[in-house]
Amino acid sequence: MIEWRRIVGEDGEDTAFFALSFSPNVSLVSTVRRFVGDFYRQIISNHEITSQLAVATHELLDNAVLYSHDGNSSIRVGVRVEPGGGTRVTTDTRNRASADNIGAVRASLDALAAAPDPSAHYQTLMRTAANRSDGSGLGLARVRAEADMAIKYEIEEDWVHLHASARFPEGGRR
Repeated sequence: MIEWRRIVGEDGEDTAFFALSFSPNVSLVSTVRRFVGDFYRQIISNHEITSQLAVATHELLDNAVLYSHDGNSSIRVGVRVEPGGGTRVTTDTRNRASADNIGAVRASLDALAAAPDPSAHYQTLMRTAANRSDGSGLGLARVRAEADMAIKYEIEEDWVHLHASARFPEGGRR
């Protein structure tokens, strides 16, 4: 059983959310992506933003599935229409990972956080991805660069918790 610590804004609860805890495989990630896209479209009217968020959710869940050492992963997606306009979107994933994978996610996210320009960092990673033999290493940078989501992480023992969030002005336009 995976327990969630509720992460919502200081001023209120999510307008809509869902959470899944399951033993997924890579083929189920696409199914969840389609569901998430439909979920976002019910709340956010901007198709470009809902598409970017669906891709970001796919990348986050794909990482959780690929690097889970016990086959269990969780995802929580929340959308909150904020007082005074605007929409906040959060995506959280949790999974257990090996020490090597924890080190890799830590290094990846620390480098992303230190990058002054997330898009330039993503482009640099794309140029070096062709030489990698163990995955592209692009997923989290893609979430930051293409969906403009801030990403934070927590590591507790062998648990990895990723928290991605973005705020969109009223009408869902950046």
